[in-house]
Amino acid sequence: MKHAVVVGASAAGLAAAETLRREGYDGTLTLIGEEIDPPYDRPPLSKQILASDWDADRLALRTLEQLTALRLDLRLGARATGLDRAERVVRLADGTVIPYDGLIIATGVRPRRLPGVGAHVLRTLSDALTLRRRLRPGIRLAVVGAGFLGAECAAVARGLGCDVVLLEPAPVPLAHAVGEQIGRVLSQAHREHGVDLRTGVAVSAVTDTGVLLTGGELVEADEVLVAIGSQPNTEWLDGSGLEIADGLVCDQYSAAAPDVYGAGDVARWHNPLFGVPMRVEHRTNAAEQGMAAARNLRYPDARKPFAPVPYFWSDQYDMKIHAYGHLRGSNEVAVVDGDLEQRRFVAAYRSGDRLVGALAVGMPPKAIRRWRQAVVTGTAWKDK
Repeated sequence: MKHAVVVGASAAGLAAAETLRREGYDGTLTLIGEEIDPPYDRPPLSKQILASDWDADRLALRTLEQLTALRLDLRLGARATGLDRAERVVRLADGTVIPYDGLIIATGVRPRRLPGVGAHVLRTLSDALTLRRRLRPGIRLAVVGAGFLGAECAAVARGLGCDVVLLEPAPVPLAHAVGEQIGRVLSQAHREHGVDLRTGVAVSAVTDTGVLLTGGELVEADEVLVAIGSQPNTEWLDGSGLEIADGLVCDQYSAAAPDVYGAGDVARWHNPLFGVPMRVEHRTNAAEQGMAAARNLRYPDARKPFAPVPYFWSDQYDMKIHAYGHLRGSNEVAVVDGDLEQRRFVAAYRSGDRLVGALAVGMPPKAIRRWRQAVVTGTAWKDK
């Protein structure tokens, strides 16, 4: 392999590039990123950056010296617009054509939007800084979507003295991700902190004065944040022959085709640990899959399945939330330590007859670590 190309210069793409160098790859290594900023960390955008606890320069994943040491052909502010697998080239918006022998696709996701103009989304540093400038005491903020991103932003805005209305179409926020019982517990924290949480309501459009509900009601707001999920950045792969279905479809090795791998939020791969396809939009998975894809690209005769236990965390008010495993679609949730009412507990998740995950709220890290190992070993639910 003489020329490796990584498309996507965030956590997954950077991890892939670093791993290639660490594993002895000495050829040309091109890293392409659509944003003009060098690789930076995204989880703090909805927490420390939005709250003004951090300056933007703390987000950098690597120093300039560290990036230089990787000997990258670094293309920032460059958007990939096409992939020709027959010619083995990536095409950029400015007309540049970049050849490759090995390719890692890590183009991530972008926020879904609503009809209308003027709403904020939160994916990039620019998004976070723009919203941060608008959040002042007394400002009324409407947050559309009470998933983890919307909930984190609502919590920060309340801490800044904003009036917050949080709008969610589901009867129980986060029930699809963590179960109805846990979703109710997390929702109660928002209500106790003064958030006007409205469930079972759908927003049809953003207006100059707030958001319009599907029934015609106008919810007035000075600022609107839309946090209704994301869309994988795969349009540039149209015509490439790669399979696209809620992301770039990959096998258990994170391979989408010979010499082409996916990593991070954009990749939907078969996780053999759970026996199901999954696409994980969490920071830890991005780095781990970037490394795994790079190793498999580097050593095609010694490939290893990518079979992680997904991990995510969230900060909301004084609640620290940690989770391991594949929680969605579980058949049963059981509190195995602590107390739900005090919001200090560990909950275990069952799928079939197997333990598939655990979530902790307000507990020390050691309280949940052992559950990760139990998921890895496929512990039976009765033996949890």
